[in-house]
Amino acid sequence: MPQTAETAFTLNELMCVLAAREIKDGDVVFVGIGLPNLACNLARATHAPNMTLIYESGAVGAIPERVPPSIGDPALVTGSLMVCSMQDIFQCFLQNGKIQVGFLGGAQVDKFGNINTTVVGPYENPKVRLPGSGGASEIALHAARVLIVTKLDRRAFPEKVDFITSTGKRVKKVITNMGIMEPDAKTGELVLTALYPGVTKEQAQENLGWKLTSRDPLGAVDLPHDDEIKLLREKLDPKRLHIK
Repeated sequence: MPQTAETAFTLNELMCVLAAREIKDGDVVFVGIGLPNLACNLARATHAPNMTLIYESGAVGAIPERVPPSIGDPALVTGSLMVCSMQDIFQCFLQNGKIQVGFLGGAQVDKFGNINTTVVGPYENPKVRLPGSGGASEIALHAARVLIVTKLDRRAFPEKVDFITSTGKRVKKVITNMGIMEPDAKTGELVLTALYPGVTKEQAQENLGWKLTSRDPLGAVDLPHDDEIKLLREKLDPKRLHIK
């Protein structure tokens, strides 16, 4: 795992911390598993104790004692406000405009924030058939703010996705392990708005499938505090299952 020159945290840990800071106290957040889940638990343990976690499996107001490995983990039920059907999750909460933040990821993300979780290659004869939408398409359409959290990789960031599973129209930020991209107000194309310490524009460009433009000047990121890194390493993800 790469480390910055100035600090002891890794760029992947920085990505997680910055994703957590996008959550405001009191937000209702639709979250899945993996790194976004870790970011949500970090936010709740620090600056957003009154946030509400909602999982596709039906857990509302979940307060898991550990970062769950799946949305079916029993830790999501213990202490939650409500356990309901998936139909209620989507109709009563998501489609009813009750979700402030939706976290998404995907096999491919293009320059307009469109997400592919369906196929790699032609739909009729794909190289790889992926799991499909799940709840991602509905989250992309109905969450007030959509955040994509994923590592930069040229294969994962083509100029155009092979299949649009989830629209990028509500994507506000793409938080990566090298920097942050946000949609241009006029064109909707993702532009680089911040680089992490020790990362160059050239390195970011090498991991994208389109010509990257950047905001001038680039913004600075507020680096992680010691207590945030300590929480990640010692309590939330001690085995480094999500931050590798």
